[in-house]
Amino acid sequence: MTGTRAEAAYLRARAAFKIPTLDLLHGRYAPFVIAALSIMFTADRPTVAVADAHVEVGEMLAELRAAGYEENGRGLPSTTGREVCRYWVKVGWLGQQIEGDVEVYRCTAHAVRALEIADLTGGSTRVSHSRVRTLLDAVERLAGDADEDPARRLARLRAERAALDAQIAALENREADPITDDELLEEAENVLHLARSLPADFTRVAESIKAMQRDVIRDLRRDERPTGEVLREYLLRGQQVMQSTREGQAFAGALRVIGDPERIDALTEQLHELLGRPFARMLDAAQRSELDTIGRRMELGVQEVLTAQRRASHVIAAQVRTHDPARDRQVDELLRDVISGLQAWTQTNTPETPVEPLRRLPIASIGHLRQSLSDVRPPEPPAPLEDRADDAVFVDADTRAWGGPRYAELETYVAGLGEDFDLGDAFLGADDETRRPVDLLGLLEIAHRNGMTEGEEVSIVEALRPDGTTRRFAFGSVTARTRKDDAMAQAAKEQADD
Repeated sequence: MTGTRAEAAYLRARAAFKIPTLDLLHGRYAPFVIAALSIMFTADRPTVAVADAHVEVGEMLAELRAAGYEENGRGLPSTTGREVCRYWVKVGWLGQQIEGDVEVYRCTAHAVRALEIADLTGGSTRVSHSRVRTLLDAVERLAGDADEDPARRLARLRAERAALDAQIAALENREADPITDDELLEEAENVLHLARSLPADFTRVAESIKAMQRDVIRDLRRDERPTGEVLREYLLRGQQVMQSTREGQAFAGALRVIGDPERIDALTEQLHELLGRPFARMLDAAQRSELDTIGRRMELGVQEVLTAQRRASHVIAAQVRTHDPARDRQVDELLRDVISGLQAWTQTNTPETPVEPLRRLPIASIGHLRQSLSDVRPPEPPAPLEDRADDAVFVDADTRAWGGPRYAELETYVAGLGEDFDLGDAFLGADDETRRPVDLLGLLEIAHRNGMTEGEEVSIVEALRPDGTTRRFAFGSVTARTRKDDAMAQAAKEQADD
C-alpha cells in the first residue's frame, strides 16, 4: 500500500468517525443514550413532546443513579434531562420541529442508524439461508435488469416460468415438501432485518428535503443573482421538491410500490396471519411486536416524508412571495449591530451585572409645527365662549324627564321622612316624577352620603319610566339616615384633612 493510498484511507476513516452515528456509538455515555432513545422512541411513538422528553430523561437518570450505575460520574451524565436533550440536538442525534402547537423531538437518521447497529431488540445477525437467498435473488434481478441482450432476458424469464410451473404442478399433485418451522423462522428474521433499516431510510429522505429547503432559503437571502431568475428557478424547485434530491427520487419510486392503501392493508393482514402460525411462537415477544408493526412503521415513514415535502414547498413558496432584498439587508445589518453591541457589552460587564430593561421606546418631542408659512404672526387663541347658561330653555318637560336624578326634589323629600327610613319604602312613597330608575340611584347616593346600614333582606321596588313603562329592581335592604351623623361627619372631615 502506497503512502497516498494509506493517507486517503485514513482521511476517509477520520471523516467517517465524524458522522454523528459513530460519535454516538463511541461516546462517553453511549449505553445510556442508546437505552434512553430506544425507550422514548418506538414505532407507535415516532415523536415526543419536548417537555415530556425532558421529564422522561430526567427520570431515567434518577432511576439509574439510584440503582448504582453512575460509576463516579463516568457512566451517566451529571446534568439534567433538559440539558441532556439539548446536547443531543446540538450533536445531531435529535431533531426539533413543530407539530400543531407543540414542539417535539424526533430521532435523526444518525440516531436511528445507531439504534439499528446496537440492535436492542434481540434480533439475530447470523448468516442464514433466507438472507443468502435474498442476496442472490437481488443480484440475479439486478443482472437481469441490466442485461441488454433480449435473447438472454427472454431465456431467463422462460426459466423462471418453468420453475413456477413446476411448483404449481407439485402443489396440485400434493408432492410439494412442507416448509419446516426453522426455515420459516429464518424467513421471519430476515424480514425483521430488512424492516429495521426502513425508519432510517425514511428519516434520511425527510432530512435531505429539509436540507434542500435550507439551501434554497439561504440562496434566496444572498441575493447574488437577479430576482427574476431566482424566482423562476426556486419556485420550480419548490413545486418539485421531491425530484430535487437523490433520496427523494428513490423514495418516489418506492412510494409507487407501497403508496396504495390496499397494498398496506394487505400487508397488515398477512402479518397478522403469520403471527398466528406455529413458527411464530419461536419468536420472542419483542420480535413478534416488531413483526406486527411493520405496516404501521411504513405508514409513519411515508407520512413523515410527505409532511417534510409539504412543509418545504410551503416555506419555499412563502419565501419567494415575500422575498425583499432591501428588507433582508436591513434585517442582516440590524442583527450584526445587535451582535456587535452585545459583544462590546460583554467585554466590560460580567454575567452578574444587572441590565436595565427598556420599558418603552423613546418618543420624539416635535412641538408645534407651523401650518402655514405665509403668516409669520403667532396663532391667536380663539374668542372666549359667551356665558349663556341663564338663557337655556327646555323645549318640553320630556327632555328633562329622561335626564339624571332630581337631587333637589329628592333631598327635600328625604328631609321629611324622619330620622331613619327604609330606602325601598321611601322610593315607593315618592311622587311619580321622582320614581324613575335613575332617581333610585340618586336616592341611594343621598343615603350613602348621610350614612346607611345594609340588611340581609331583599327589597323589591317598581320604578316608573317617563314613557309610562315600569321596571322592577331588587337590592339588599338599606336603612338610611335623614341627616349625616356628626361623628361620621367629623371622621370624614379628618380623613379629608389627612
